[in-house]
Amino acid sequence: MSTAATVASLTGGFSSSTTSETEALLSALLEGDHSASRFPQHSTDQAGEQEPNQATAVAPDDTTIDPLLRVALLSQQPIRVVQPQGLSTCSTMAGEPVAPASLKSLLTAVSRTRVRCGTPEGTVKVNGRTYQGIIHLFNRGQGWIAVNEINMERYVSSVVGAEMPSAWNEEALKAQAVAARSYGLVHLIRPASSDWNLGDTTRWQAYAGQASSTAQTRKATEATRGLVLSHQGGLVESLYAATQAIVDEAHSHLGASMSQHGAQKLAQQGLTYNQILDRYYNGATLARIRRDG
Repeated sequence: MSTAATVASLTGGFSSSTTSETEALLSALLEGDHSASRFPQHSTDQAGEQEPNQATAVAPDDTTIDPLLRVALLSQQPIRVVQPQGLSTCSTMAGEPVAPASLKSLLTAVSRTRVRCGTPEGTVKVNGRTYQGIIHLFNRGQGWIAVNEINMERYVSSVVGAEMPSAWNEEALKAQAVAARSYGLVHLIRPASSDWNLGDTTRWQAYAGQASSTAQTRKATEATRGLVLSHQGGLVESLYAATQAIVDEAHSHLGASMSQHGAQKLAQQGLTYNQILDRYYNGATLARIRRDG
């Protein structure tokens, strides 16, 4: 299968939003082993008492790609109210405007009409929660689903704040940003559905739109911009959980996984984010997704 055909098959039903940057990203990843990598669990039970391992290598800060991700807002089902903010509007996929009253009626009906609300830089409220980017609405016969189309880096900033207290140590937040970005990219390549890449609940990783994006999470995201975990040429599906006990119970059979409270403890002891990642994803390296050339 050609790269273009592969990109089309991976990006699902919203082909109009597939950008050249996303195609370049997928092309680069598909040149090698694009399956998610997992590797043997590295024990962190005594992490706080060990000397820091050699830090995971960081790639040079080249121009990075910020691909679009489609996040299903499953936590917001049933969809009751969708409100574009500012000058943003809603329209059908054919470009016909959808007035607020018509949209309200549509959401109570069974319809195959696809609706697009917002702009890449605008915001849309779904059930009162604010999301940046575009909201796609569709009904496959089992109720309306809202999918937020958003750039990866903005998505990561929100995930960091939804998964960790934003007041935590900056190095722990950076480690969380890399883990969240790696997980998101795995599901960009291996989408959960033809309509969306992953959901917004802890079944995937928590995402709360603008509500969980703070100055601290944006700073941590920008400091690690484009960085992902790689192992033997593939992306690492970087699993994590709140505590080491949950990691051991839920993820021990899957391979390496990060304890979020453990990451905070290590950061408080002076470890940098790449040293923290090395403790939990031993054998992985940091790679930066960037444009070729």
